[in-house]
Amino acid sequence: MKGKLYMIPITLGSDSVSEIIPADVLKKTIELRYFIVENIRTTRRYLRMLDKSFPIDESQFFELNKHTKPAQIESYLKPLFSGNDIGVISEAGVPGVADPGADVVALAHKNKITVVPFVGPSSILLSVMASGLNGQNFAFNGYLPVKSPERIKKIKSLEKRSITENQSQLFIETPYRNNAMLDDILKACLPETKLCIAADITLSSEFIKTDTIKNWKKKKTDLNKRPAIFIIQG
Repeated sequence: MKGKLYMIPITLGSDSVSEIIPADVLKKTIELRYFIVENIRTTRRYLRMLDKSFPIDESQFFELNKHTKPAQIESYLKPLFSGNDIGVISEAGVPGVADPGADVVALAHKNKITVVPFVGPSSILLSVMASGLNGQNFAFNGYLPVKSPERIKKIKSLEKRSITENQSQLFIETPYRNNAMLDDILKACLPETKLCIAADITLSSEFIKTDTIKNWKKKKTDLNKRPAIFIIQG
């Protein structure tokens, strides 16, 4: 019998694991000994947070990121064919969403492996839930162009799409470039367009606010080095 591929959630940075991750998910996670992960160091730290006596040396970790080749991913599934379960763990939040874990899941389906998704924190869904913007029709656009002129052009395009399709537009930026992103949003968007910024979600420093571009311009907001989701809707 083949093993199962478990999609294991991880916190978004909080140490309060029991408040963020369901108990049955925690229980199953520490039972696993094979893991496909975005960052081995982060995963080991997380497992020891769940169980101080977790047998790290008796476990096997396969790293999956943008540098991983397709042939490597295929080899990661070998324990499944021997009846062993494998957990997929992202750097933060839920795996497979805005995350390279989707590649291993696609391969699992191709090989008729059962995929089991577990409940956990997704910054994308949590930001939509708390935004007050359209949760019936929204799109996650990942990272926008780094250079300001191209980024402003893209923001304008997303704003136009949000208006014509009544669709909330979500995107992210590397935390240390968040302030530059915010500056470009304020330059690009119409005064009446709504902007939600959801930063440090589930952390003690959590900040979630939705307002018009016009009002955002009235007060400087410092987002430097704070993981954030940006949502616009015209």
